[in-house]
Amino acid sequence: MFDSRNLLTGKRKYLFGLILLSFISVVCAAFSMTGNDDFDIARREVLLRKIGDELLTQSGDLTSRVLPVKKIGENEYQVSFEKDLTFLPDSLVNTTRRLLAKDPLASDYVVNVLNSGNSGVVYGYAIAKNKKNDVIACRGRKQPKASYVINIKFKPTGIKTAKNGYILGSLPFLAFVGFVFFISVKPRRAALVDQNTGILTLGAVLFDVKNRQLIINGNTIDLTGTETRILRILALSPNEIIERSRMQKEIWEDEGVIVGRSLDMFISKLRKKLEPDPNINIVVIRGKGYKLEIS
Repeated sequence: MFDSRNLLTGKRKYLFGLILLSFISVVCAAFSMTGNDDFDIARREVLLRKIGDELLTQSGDLTSRVLPVKKIGENEYQVSFEKDLTFLPDSLVNTTRRLLAKDPLASDYVVNVLNSGNSGVVYGYAIAKNKKNDVIACRGRKQPKASYVINIKFKPTGIKTAKNGYILGSLPFLAFVGFVFFISVKPRRAALVDQNTGILTLGAVLFDVKNRQLIINGNTIDLTGTETRILRILALSPNEIIERSRMQKEIWEDEGVIVGRSLDMFISKLRKKLEPDPNINIVVIRGKGYKLEIS
């Protein structure tokens, strides 16, 4: 009962930590990209006003205003003017292409010029990232003076795609962080200690340090004092290499007794006593020491 309750509590704690980490990361990414969105939109509107300003200048109008740019759709804007004007299609194409080249998210767009008097499209063209896909007609034909508005619709691959790509791209990173976090806590979770009884939980094995016993599948296995000291050292650092010199010092040298190969003999006996649980094993790391592996 103690084992299952503690494992469940540990799982909930670390699961909550991973969820919280993921939530904070996604929120930070969303806020970061929102700030960039606002800046990109503001910069785009300045470029659109610049297009209107140059068209008025080309028309010979140096005094009237370009009216506020309107966002009339998800990715569509409208540039309108205070007074009537005339324009050359060639100049309009060249002006929009030159200025919108400064917008990194405006690779593909469609421009329609409408006569606000009758809402009809008097001129239109499409610009693509690949110039071979440009659609431009009726160049060289000057349009008569009238009340025009210019609608520019951008292909929806810019701001939203950048945001989604950022967040989706962060998911593998979050998964990697979560995996490393899970692995890092696994060894600490493998050995649980009941503070009241002093019993260590090693997977499905209960290690009663005080009474020098192992409880495996309901069966009790007695340990010697030396076996208990060895297993306790290993159990407090599961899945970690314990140096041979440290084991010898803590088990025998501190008591004034130096033993050579006897340590391997006790390790071998402990292995046999742990055999009923295939998920726990003491591994000899040649030239280094020993490790209690708990899967």
